[in-house]
Amino acid sequence: MTGTKSGERIAANGDLMRAQLPLCVIIVLALLAASGPMFAHHGTAAYDTKNIVTVKGTMTDFRFINPHVQLYFDVKNEKGEVEKWQAELTAPNKLARAGWDKYTLKPGDSITASGYVGKNDAHTMWINKLIGPDGTALHLFEE
Repeated sequence: MTGTKSGERIAANGDLMRAQLPLCVIIVLALLAASGPMFAHHGTAAYDTKNIVTVKGTMTDFRFINPHVQLYFDVKNEKGEVEKWQAELTAPNKLARAGWDKYTLKPGDSITASGYVGKNDAHTMWINKLIGPDGTALHLFEE
């Protein structure tokens, strides 16, 4: 028999571990339940996936960062007014395997982006096809 800090005595054959196992399981399950919303953002629920929109624009900023690469560009609407757009791509490590780096796009580059626009922001897009400044499609996934 050994003593614990609380003064109770238990057998030295691991009964303390068996007694704490249910508590550990509860803590792990609570952490997994609380972390659920962190994984939810990877879906396309925030985008109108029934319609694909294509826009031509001029890059203003390119952020090759986790968790998703960010593109910022200006688009002229039908009235000739400039609209600020923001778009997301997949993770930078996936794009790097497809040949991208932080210099793939730069301010001033002309692009054509196609994808799903945001349900709550018509100037936000999840890109599924991107034409670069040289007029060729940029690979969004490794081949």
